[in-house]
Amino acid sequence: MSDGPGMVTTLMETNRTSDHPESPSQAPAPIARFVELQQLVAGMQSDFEKFYRDGNKAAGTRVRNSMQELKTLAQAIRTEVQTIKNEGKPAGESEAD
Repeated sequence: MSDGPGMVTTLMETNRTSDHPESPSQAPAPIARFVELQQLVAGMQSDFEKFYRDGNKAAGTRVRNSMQELKTLAQAIRTEVQTIKNEGKPAGESEAD
């Protein structure tokens, strides 16, 4: 999965299964958020390599900027999840979650 510290070579896979089909109204937002997260992380790979392997200081600045962007996205997703969670569970889901 990785070539060394901080070196991710494959993208994450979703945990979605075909056993639980999603309604069309629910599918786009969660999947879009996950894809957005994957693209952001995948876009960082070359700068991570340039900084950690080659010592390129400009790439280090880009890594720091990308990490700040990741932090901002993570906070937005956390807030969104909390809001959805507080509104109540969609019909048909168990209370065990």
